[in-house]
Amino acid sequence: MMTFGEAVEAMIEDHKVARAGWNGKGMYVYLVCAAGFEPALYLHTAIGTEQPGWNASTPDVLARDWMVLA
Repeated sequence: MMTFGEAVEAMIEDHKVARAGWNGKGMYVYLVCAAGFEPALYLHTAIGTEQPGWNASTPDVLARDWMVLA
């Protein structure tokens, strides 16, 4: 398990991350860096859609249950 800061570092290294405490199965966050655009966090939702521009909540930022997905 890791902090949000460590999760951000993992996303910069092209990993997908998730919280153990999230209720939705299959949810994860990842970083998209497309040429000509600002980097953005995307959330892969429990129903399989992509949500661009995901923002971490205060509980997400303070959580220590972040993990890198294989």
